[in-house]
Amino acid sequence: MTAPTISTLRVNGATLHYVVRGQGPLLLLIPGGSGGAASFDGIVDDLAAEFTVATYDPRGMSRSTLDDPEAEQRVAEHAADALRILDLLSPDEPARVFGTSSGAIAALHLLTAHPARVERVVAHEPPVVEVLPDAAEHRALIARVQEAFRAQGLMPAMAVFAAGLKKAGDTAEPAAEMKLPPQAAARAESTMANLPYFVGRIVPSFMSYDPDIHRLQAVSDRLVLAGGEDSRGELPYRPAAFLAERLGTELLHFPGGHTGSTTHPAEFGQLLRKVLRA
Repeated sequence: MTAPTISTLRVNGATLHYVVRGQGPLLLLIPGGSGGAASFDGIVDDLAAEFTVATYDPRGMSRSTLDDPEAEQRVAEHAADALRILDLLSPDEPARVFGTSSGAIAALHLLTAHPARVERVVAHEPPVVEVLPDAAEHRALIARVQEAFRAQGLMPAMAVFAAGLKKAGDTAEPAAEMKLPPQAAARAESTMANLPYFVGRIVPSFMSYDPDIHRLQAVSDRLVLAGGEDSRGELPYRPAAFLAERLGTELLHFPGGHTGSTTHPAEFGQLLRKVLRA
């Protein structure tokens, strides 16, 4: 396999760091949470055997810098960043897109705003809680997280956030963290460095995003909604399940939980290749 190409791209208000590997039709991977392009290290080589795979650090994360570090973040602008990459790397053909968590929210907006540029979107656990019947409870959670962040700092805010993501009625303490693959463990420092930006800017903006269900219905033949086998009932899983039911489509289950591409990379990548071929 040829060596990856590492480049930067100027977009509105930011400079994106992106990496391209492989050959074939374009597949854009949009990371979520506080991860960047490196969060897909466990699956990208397998995918690059069949696709030209582009990964990138979303604006404000890792190596993708903001012109104004205090700028508010908007889903539409993050989706526009993804579109710029598609236009650069696949100007004449629609591309395949995989997004997870907040990256899946950007992918949903990309699909509804620019459907002609996308052949297929796989949206893994987009936490679009506004679609849920109990959305008001989750708005209150986001407000509590922001208040804890302002008043007490990062880790107390993360504790509030983690408690709100559990399954309904689950009062158990988090299980002992599973051993991560070496590459994933090595990324922990970068992930932690991104957390304040994620909690302060991404969480309130992305989790208040309300997708246009009518537009999604119109392009549902190009949308695959997915959840984790191990995250059934948890908050990030529920919107994907709800949307799949509303759109009359099947909810695809990937190995692992919300971060299955990191904890179960081989099985996750294999299933993703199969879905993207269909």
